[in-house]
Amino acid sequence: MPYAITIVPVMPLRAAAAHKSEMISQVLWGECVEITDTGTDGWVKVKCQSDSYEGWATTVHLEIIDNQLFNAQVTHFMPHWSNTVLLNGQPMVVPYGCTIKGSNGNEAYWGGIKVQFGEDPGAMQALPARPVIHELRGIAFHFLNTAYLWGGKSVFGIDCSGFTQSVFKLCGISLLRDAYQQATQGDVLDFLQEARLGDLAFFDNAEGRITHVGILLNDHEIIHAAGKVRVDNIDNQGIINADTGLRTHQLRIIKRYLQS
Repeated sequence: MPYAITIVPVMPLRAAAAHKSEMISQVLWGECVEITDTGTDGWVKVKCQSDSYEGWATTVHLEIIDNQLFNAQVTHFMPHWSNTVLLNGQPMVVPYGCTIKGSNGNEAYWGGIKVQFGEDPGAMQALPARPVIHELRGIAFHFLNTAYLWGGKSVFGIDCSGFTQSVFKLCGISLLRDAYQQATQGDVLDFLQEARLGDLAFFDNAEGRITHVGILLNDHEIIHAAGKVRVDNIDNQGIINADTGLRTHQLRIIKRYLQS
C-alpha cells in the first residue's frame, strides 16, 4: 500500500469516511501514514506510522511519498507554540512538536513538495538521541492551558492521552494512542510515594475501565488534560482539583516508562 506524509498543520483522523464522523485522533504535519484502503470522494483509510492507530483521512491532507522517506529517521521537531514553514513557497503555521524527517539543512523534499524551515538556527530542535526525562517538565508546560479536545493531539486542542503521547514523543519515548493502551506499557509502581517526574497515573470510571491519564510531576502533583491542560493535586485516592478542592478522578495504577 502507498505511504504518505501529512502536509496540513493538523489532520483529523475520523472513525468513518465522512466529515461529520467522530474525530478519533489527529495526525500532525510531518507525520507519516500507510494508506490501507480507499473510499469514495477522496477518503482513504490510514495507519499511523508512530503508533499503528487507524482511521479515515482525506487525500488533500496528504502527499504520497516513497518508502525511503517513510522509513527515514525523525531527527527534529518544531520548537515554538506556532512555527511558520514554507510549502512550495507558500507559508503555513504548524504547531509545537511537529516532527521532521528527510531534512537537509533547512529544507526537505516530501514527494512533490519542497519544505523550507527558515534560516533561523532555532527554527528546528533536535530530538534526543536517547530517551530523556529531565526535559519533560518544560515540554509538558508548553501545553499548559491548551483546551481539551476529544481526539486532539496539538497545542491547538488536545485530549488526555494525546497529551501524554505528544510529550513523551518529544522525550524520545513511544506511547500508544489511548489511555487504556498506554496502561499496558511501562512498569507498575506500588505506591504513589515512589513516583517521580515522568511517571504516568491512570484513572478508571465506575465500571473499572481506564478512561484518563496524566503525567506526574512528583508524588503530589499531576499535569493532565481535563477541561484544559492543568496542574492539580493528587493523593492515593486520585486527583483533587486545585481550584475547587473537589475530587475529580479515581486513581487506578501508576506506571514508569524510563528507568534511571
